[in-house]
Amino acid sequence: MPGTEAGGTGCCEGPMACVFAKALLARHAQCKLAQRQQQAERTLLNCTSPVARTNCQLLAALLHERARFALRLPPAGRPLMHAQAMRLQCGGLIALQQTLQAEDADVHGLVGLAQERHTSLTDLPWDRLVPVLAAWQAPRRHTR
Repeated sequence: MPGTEAGGTGCCEGPMACVFAKALLARHAQCKLAQRQQQAERTLLNCTSPVARTNCQLLAALLHERARFALRLPPAGRPLMHAQAMRLQCGGLIALQQTLQAEDADVHGLVGLAQERHTSLTDLPWDRLVPVLAAWQAPRRHTR
């Protein structure tokens, strides 16, 4: 999702940028199709499959649409704060993993499994996904 954080330029921009880059960079998920690229001091993630990226874009849009009220998100097309984007991506992927009872949080694998079991991403059990997504909280940082 281009411009998902306030300020505009971020990790998730570009024609092949990974849609779930924030979750992957935070190590809350992984994807076998994500390719890391260093640009100065930044790590960028690009998707190696245009079809998979389109499927991930659809999932991300559906997560935003279905969880908009529960997470108090701005309308689609408006930028999300970093914490909102993290909650949407990480919480959404964990909710999908739990709902599908998948063993790992491989984004491409989860999307494929969801399409296999439910025919379409729009047919997912959103009434079970959204509460798990909304309950996700970032792990607390340990202070010394």
